[in-house]
Amino acid sequence: MNPAPPPSSSSSSVLDLAPVIPVVVLEDAADAVPLARALVAGGLPAIEVTLRTEAAPEAIRAIAQAVPEAVVGAGTVLGPQDVQTAVAAGARFLVSPGWTDTLLEAMRASGLPFLPGVSTVSEVVALLERGVTELKFFPAEAAGGTGYLKSLASPLPRARFCPTGGVTAANAPGYLALPNVACVGGTWMLPADALAAKDWERVRALAAEAAATGGR
Repeated sequence: MNPAPPPSSSSSSVLDLAPVIPVVVLEDAADAVPLARALVAGGLPAIEVTLRTEAAPEAIRAIAQAVPEAVVGAGTVLGPQDVQTAVAAGARFLVSPGWTDTLLEAMRASGLPFLPGVSTVSEVVALLERGVTELKFFPAEAAGGTGYLKSLASPLPRARFCPTGGVTAANAPGYLALPNVACVGGTWMLPADALAAKDWERVRALAAEAAATGGR
């Protein structure tokens, strides 16, 4: 992840906590703590809670307070207001689907690690110019998948990616085998029926399978 300057080293990066970052969409903040505990128990401590629902800020706050072993972050960060909301809720990292200079400035100013989204070579080069080396590749499958990322490894060796968007249990190993992929983001360990049933043991088991992905 990219903190406020200077950039963090990979040894302290959120990207290195686990091979998979669960991407969580919560409609009910009451589910946040048991869900986070299940993911952590399964070996996935970095948890991205997307700011797509009204419950998201309270969910982040609840996880930050009640599950200290989790590293909870805010996803779908689209502007300075979202950055402020995430910081106030206790998020420990920020993820955006894309980036602008305004958003980048706000994320840097937060002091939190951040992961801006890219889908083109020019975006990657522009961020490298700005000292940002850890990026979200989104939407991964639609933007070219493993073949696209593999082609970036040689010309852009400083860039490290977390592909998200269309990543599944089946294709995650292919992404994780690439030298420029640090981890992937996904939702396959969070099936809708398990969440609806509050089947946290099933979530834990699926998280454990995901944590073993790629042999990391």
